[in-house]
Amino acid sequence: MLERIWSGWRAAYVGADRLASESTATSPFTQILESGESDDEAFIVHRGERVFGILNIYPYTAGHLLVLPYREVPDLADLTAAETGELWSTVTDAVVAVRVAYAPDGLNVGLNLGRPAGGSVPSHLHVHVVPRWTGDSNFMSSIANTQTLPESLTASADRLRAAWPA
Repeated sequence: MLERIWSGWRAAYVGADRLASESTATSPFTQILESGESDDEAFIVHRGERVFGILNIYPYTAGHLLVLPYREVPDLADLTAAETGELWSTVTDAVVAVRVAYAPDGLNVGLNLGRPAGGSVPSHLHVHVVPRWTGDSNFMSSIANTQTLPESLTASADRLRAAWPA
C-alpha cells in the first residue's frame, strides 16, 4: 500500500494555480522577471546580459539551479547565437558554483524540451543543474515518493551567489 506524506505547499504547483499560470501569455519565469521582486526575493543567483540563473523553487535537492534566457523561447533552435553561447557558458559557471558550494559527488545537467519530455514550463526552455550525492535517493523518495531538503531556498541562493565564478 502506498503511503502519503502531506506536502500541501505544493498544491499551487500541481493544482489549479499551476494550470492557470500556464494559460497566461507568459511563463512563470517571465512573470518572475516582470514582478519587480528583488533578486533575493525571486531567488535569482546570477544575471548575465541574455541569460540568468535562478533556484528551482521545487528543487530535487538543495542547490538545484535553472539557467535560462530572459527571452521566452521553447526550443534550443529558437535561441540566437549570442543567447546560445551565453546559455552554455552560464551553465558551465553554474556547474562550477554548485561544485564549490556543495561539493557533490556528481551532477545532473539537462533540459526537458516539450511537455512529453517532462518539461513543466515548455514555453520557456531552461537547463537544470542538479547536485547529486552517492545514495541521495533514500527511503523517502523510494518509498514515499517524497524528498526532503536540508536547507532553505534563501540559504541555497546565498551559497550559490558566494560561489559563482567572477
